[in-house]
Amino acid sequence: MYTEARKIHLIEQVLKVNSEELLQQLESVFNKPQRQPAKEKKVSIYDFVGVLSKKEIGQMKQGWVES
Repeated sequence: MYTEARKIHLIEQVLKVNSEELLQQLESVFNKPQRQPAKEKKVSIYDFVGVLSKKEIGQMKQGWVES
């Protein structure tokens, strides 16, 4: 419900606008195309190159062997 109240408040503020310049600015904002959400990139093994040191890799291998 909070979103609906914010929308109504925004409409009330727009109705109070007397300046033609401000009205044109508001129109330009409302007429802008909506941005599409960025597509998520698939995680690749190459994203992790250089993240682990040789020592850390050795410790991980040791942990796998022990379990």
